[in-house]
Amino acid sequence: MKFFLALISAVSFLVACNNQESLQPEDWAWLDFQRPEGINPIISPNKDIKFFCPMTGDSIAWQEGDTFNPAATTKNGKIVVMFRSEDATHMGIGSRTSRIGYAESTDGLHFDIQNTPVVYPADDAQKANEWPGGCEDPRVAKTEDGLYVMFYTQWNRDVARLAVATSNDLQTWTKHGPAFAKAYNGRFANNFTKSASIITKMQEGQQVIAKFGDKYMMYWGEQFVNVATSTDLVNWEPMLDEQGELLQVMKTRPGYFDSDLTECGPPAIMTDKGIILFYNGKNKAGEGADPNYTANSYCAGQALFDKNDPTKYITRLDKPFFQPEADFEKSGQYPAGTVFIEGLVNHQGKWFLYYGCADSFVAVAVKN
Repeated sequence: MKFFLALISAVSFLVACNNQESLQPEDWAWLDFQRPEGINPIISPNKDIKFFCPMTGDSIAWQEGDTFNPAATTKNGKIVVMFRSEDATHMGIGSRTSRIGYAESTDGLHFDIQNTPVVYPADDAQKANEWPGGCEDPRVAKTEDGLYVMFYTQWNRDVARLAVATSNDLQTWTKHGPAFAKAYNGRFANNFTKSASIITKMQEGQQVIAKFGDKYMMYWGEQFVNVATSTDLVNWEPMLDEQGELLQVMKTRPGYFDSDLTECGPPAIMTDKGIILFYNGKNKAGEGADPNYTANSYCAGQALFDKNDPTKYITRLDKPFFQPEADFEKSGQYPAGTVFIEGLVNHQGKWFLYYGCADSFVAVAVKN
């Protein structure tokens, strides 16, 4: 009997491997995102836009340094992009203050930018987590009843924490604090956490947050991918493996474009082939790097997970579907080259992919 069970298990494993190997990118991946000619970058630094900052107690040019890493969603028939903006108070990545700005568009290409940020370090309950580094790298999705949920990074220049905020209008946001604060009696409350990609689905032409039974699910992480669950969209519980450590459903790969990081991107989306996780792969420098891509560069990848079991990894692209090409994607704060995807939204029958360029600009690519 043991031999028979072992044989069945081996056959099942081989069948699964063969099925995975026979699954080609064109069978499941979303390819052919094109940069519109003469449009990018769509958002650039601006030293003339100022607002009164409660942290500094003074008026500050909050978009003067760099504008990058955008989320995207829709409201009233328009695309809204929520972008990270740094002031120019210091030099060096991570040493400035970040705030999240608001821009809207009827065509997804030309944007009106609001003069004041909508999420920023204020004299509020999140002060200890957000001063002085600020609020970084948003991802936004909405529920069936129109509640917008933002995942962003709180940076106090000590620990980066994945946090949650909610809004009914994208303008006034309620900060709920770190996503994992209560999980496992606070075990992960002070861990370095970031980059959440909540699972969404298309429903009656709208991209909305999906539910699995009584739970919502999201992918998160940068050094590997973990899955977290929630019943209220505010308090999240990371999944653990048999040893009680964070479950790693996808890891970095030596010799590939994602050899150093697999950082989750915009909201994942359910398709008839499975759940597609869009992510940002960072290439290593030195041993283990992919020689086809610049050391330390960020390129965009896609991975496929089982639509009935989001923890079940199926396959991923061996080459990025999107990589730095334009001059402004290979200069700025991050000259190694960066296309950092965080916003993906359906509008007028097309998919608009919004991304940060070299930690300095915001740009868009479109798939018909």
